[in-house]
Amino acid sequence: MSASGDLDAAAFTWQDDETWAGTRAPLTQATGLDPAAYTDNQYHQLEQQAVFERAWVCVGIADDVSEPGRMLVRKLGSRSILITRDNSGQLQGFLNSCRHRGTELAEADCDVANTIRCPYHRWGYSLDGSLIATPSFEEIPRDDFDTQDYGLIPVRVDTWGVLLFACLDSSTPHLLEWLGDLPDRMAGYNLESWRTREQQTVSINANWKLISENFQEYYHLRWVHPELSKVSRVDDHYRYQGAGMYCGQTTTPVSGEDRDDWLTLPAHPDLDQSDSVSGRFVAVFPNVLLSVLPNHVFVMRLDPVAPGVTSETYTFLLPPESANADEAAFGPTRKFWLEVNAEDIDIVERGQRGLTAGRVSAGPLSPRFEEPLHRFHNMLANCMTLPSLTDIAIPPGDSRDESSRLGTRPNPTPPSIDC
Repeated sequence: MSASGDLDAAAFTWQDDETWAGTRAPLTQATGLDPAAYTDNQYHQLEQQAVFERAWVCVGIADDVSEPGRMLVRKLGSRSILITRDNSGQLQGFLNSCRHRGTELAEADCDVANTIRCPYHRWGYSLDGSLIATPSFEEIPRDDFDTQDYGLIPVRVDTWGVLLFACLDSSTPHLLEWLGDLPDRMAGYNLESWRTREQQTVSINANWKLISENFQEYYHLRWVHPELSKVSRVDDHYRYQGAGMYCGQTTTPVSGEDRDDWLTLPAHPDLDQSDSVSGRFVAVFPNVLLSVLPNHVFVMRLDPVAPGVTSETYTFLLPPESANADEAAFGPTRKFWLEVNAEDIDIVERGQRGLTAGRVSAGPLSPRFEEPLHRFHNMLANCMTLPSLTDIAIPPGDSRDESSRLGTRPNPTPPSIDC
């Protein structure tokens, strides 16, 4: 960085289309990302601005803020935001900064009853962001002061299914356009009714993109996840993606023949033939990984901390029928996923170390196994190079005539939306 703290001019080559030539190439010719995209601090800062301060970013689980008075504190790039519900139940988002002299209003998630109160001079705001209290401020009145002019600065917030999203940029397409056909694709699960069973945050010594990429491809499955490959077999994987800012694959069917501990909970009722036997694995760009099974959901939210550090918040959700399942029923599912996640953490941290110490040029992508990475990398390239996301190209759905590289055979139980 320069003495002024600004990014050096060299960092801004990432905003040039020619920098992404390997990414923009057709899948059969495409390469992965340059190692600097995972290790370089200047790139990281630019990515925070171009992606996390402009995209629809997952900031939590919808039921994290289900009642008025509960307030969440989240970061989008370098910006801090507040999320709550007002007394009418309307979701609200604001910049985490008092309108008096800019003081941070809250450090962490908290309960605020009916008033968001600044800790410095006790200015108070209602849950809809309106300024309602300015103690002693008008002892000597100002001619130009009107409380209606000094409400909290709003931030776009929305929910889909079990997920909570926020977006700082007013020019970015609305959330439903960002998600494309995903809400229709997963409508049969009625995800908005599922409830959090357990949540935990861990620190991973790897770039957030490595974690997302690892989730998106199953090339590594047999070697890194020998137990997972018994229930989510390589030959039973197919792509699961239509138009939208996401990458998806499905396992059809999920198997309980060799290991059935993730099938101990009862399935959500009324699922159609495909949903009732399948696992859906969806990476919503940029930062949330969603594993949806007939009887549970495992969510991983990725928050970049530094080029080589990611905060991962994982959440187990259960359908309302089994939300209060006892430990004997839920325990095997938790154990299964935590074992799988530990294996993933180990391999992505090795990947980070290799990229940092080796800095080898990006290699070729596997057309069969790593097509979702090609899709993901192109979404990233669009965000990094476009001056505005107003007209960002939402990726189209998969071609129907590419079955030879989606799996070993046609999906025997395809989702209804792909039929």
